Amino acid sequence: MSNTNNIIILVARILLAFMFIFAGFGKLTDPSSTAGMIAGAGMPAATLLTYLAGAFEFVTGVCVLIGFQIRVVGWLLAVFCVFTGIVFHLPTVNVPDFPAAANGWINGLNFVNFLKNVTLAGAYVMLATNGPGVYSLDARRGAYAAA
Repeated sequence: MSNTNNIIILVARILLAFMFIFAGFGKLTDPSSTAGMIAGAGMPAATLLTYLAGAFEFVTGVCVLIGFQIRVVGWLLAVFCVFTGIVFHLPTVNVPDFPAAANGWINGLNFVNFLKNVTLAGAYVMLATNGPGVYSLDARRGAYAAA
């Protein structure tokens, strides 16, 4: 694999890591809004699940950033993206006392988030199957052989 391709993989990993590091940190430092969404989806122990999701997102985001255990982490994040997309972004939202147009707008944005999650799942599957590139911790420790 060319050096240019490895640099592109590194840039892609940085971009893919950013969202989960940022989102995980936010859940860990202020769980209230995510806990509300989890409770609204009918799931129990919303605050605990928020902290668990935050820790998962933050740790896996850092793993993607540094290129550690990418084959496992990529699959975990792909499943996580599909799961959260289906559970939290696919259902119709109806906020009581909101005008129909506002609920329609919210549902449109929610569907875009579902599509984002599915798209990200594809990127994480690609990362899991192709590896982290030579600029990674996996490559340094011999757990990744460049093609």
